[in-house]
Amino acid sequence: MTVLIAGGGIAGLTFALTCHQIGVPFKVFEAVEEVKPLGVGINLQPSAVRELFDLGLEPYLGGIGVRTRDYGMYTKTGLEIWTEPRGTWAGYKWPQYSVHRGRLHMLLHDQLLERAGPGCFETGWSATGFENTGDGAVLHLRNRAGETRRETGTLLLGADGIHSAIRAQIAPDEGPPAWGGYILWRGTTRAKPFLTGASMVMVGYDAQRFVSYPISETDPETGEALINWIASVRYNPDDHWNKEDWNRLARIEDFLPRYRDWRFDWLDVPAMVLAADKVFEYPMVDRDPLDRWTHGRVSLIGDAAHAAYPVGSNGAGQAIVDARKLGAAFVRHGLTNAALQAFEDEMRPVTAKVIHANRGGGGPDAILDVVEERCGGTFDDIEDVMPYAELKAHADRYKKVAGFSIEELNASPPTIAAGARVGAA
Repeated sequence: MTVLIAGGGIAGLTFALTCHQIGVPFKVFEAVEEVKPLGVGINLQPSAVRELFDLGLEPYLGGIGVRTRDYGMYTKTGLEIWTEPRGTWAGYKWPQYSVHRGRLHMLLHDQLLERAGPGCFETGWSATGFENTGDGAVLHLRNRAGETRRETGTLLLGADGIHSAIRAQIAPDEGPPAWGGYILWRGTTRAKPFLTGASMVMVGYDAQRFVSYPISETDPETGEALINWIASVRYNPDDHWNKEDWNRLARIEDFLPRYRDWRFDWLDVPAMVLAADKVFEYPMVDRDPLDRWTHGRVSLIGDAAHAAYPVGSNGAGQAIVDARKLGAAFVRHGLTNAALQAFEDEMRPVTAKVIHANRGGGGPDAILDVVEERCGGTFDDIEDVMPYAELKAHADRYKKVAGFSIEELNASPPTIAAGARVGAA
């Protein structure tokens, strides 16, 4: 009755913690030999934070990040277009957190091993494929030495990311991830926070943007916090691009000259970039929505199921919600094909809409492009360019698509009721 989990990232670990919570035997197989805190900053929306709280992680989140207070959009000249409160300041029952991805990953990893024991998580084994049997699934694995093995379980979940081997077998004709023409440069800098001290900002427009927010509390002695930032530039989609790799070191001279004039009284972009210890380069890619995630006793969660552009702060958050929704399906249907299908029927249409919205200019950042087109980023009064009602309608529309509606989230019952167990009466 063991559930096999291919991949020990945020999706796989959250799902494993959920399995432990609801009494489902499981085993995680992770490709890397040693789990390390890699990556830079990410945002966790209240919809995801609620799930982490329900997993008993509330006491730890303040130690790995900061509660995001507000989210603002600014023109390339530093003028404020739109700012809205976030998390509990917006009326949610749960906060929004800005965290270092690696620290979140290690929190999930350490909590899993503490709760379920080290035997539940095995490193150094990459998923290469699967088989369906009459009453279960077989996971094919390979290590760096080329050795292979097979693991048999009741169900198999592919949580092995955007290059998922499980997905590749379900959709063999898909090909590589699709690049839309954007390159991201990402880094973290120790500096004094801007605006409220817990603000997230997006500056610029489609062809050139800068996103930044703190991912740690401010040090009372230095007045500094760890600030995450992302510079994004659009190129011709037919240009050559490097294979996506979050650990590819970049050269700041490849992009910083484009931002030389982005010095505002509240944010100095060149200074922020120059003060970073390391800068990473990543082409922004996604995948088309699949017609199905489930193949017999095998299914997908997280980026393996629905890799989207990192727009709207819903990548890691959606992986967390996936894990919890699948756990809820297990509670309702047991460890069955019906549970996998119920999960897919609920989540696949939702995530497909997010992929298309992020790709097609329907994300929250589209406001920047409207303002740039109408006034070139310069104005005396934003109401003359884009009235408040129009700004609010756009922001609310994306929240609804992505499942961030304040009223709906606050009114919804827990995804998994307290004390729920698979097989419990």
